[in-house]
Amino acid sequence: MRYVKVAWSHDFADDPVLYLSELGDDGYETRKVQFYRDGRVEWADESHETATVGLSEIPFPALEEISSQPEFVAELIDSKEFEQAWIRSHSSS
Repeated sequence: MRYVKVAWSHDFADDPVLYLSELGDDGYETRKVQFYRDGRVEWADESHETATVGLSEIPFPALEEISSQPEFVAELIDSKEFEQAWIRSHSSS
């Protein structure tokens, strides 16, 4: 498993500003947590998706590709950081 964090700098009130994803060996998301500017936290996994959060249907792009866009900063994180966000997302829902 790999874990990534993507910060998105924008002015859209209803879109997430931070994404954390757990990626399988095939590069597909297996779990995701989204953080919003207003404090909302949403999550998705293979058995839970909503109208506003779901797993990507394509493999996760290279971090360099994401970060080459000025509004995004992508980085690897450790499993502990992801798990803390995952637990927080479930206590918020």
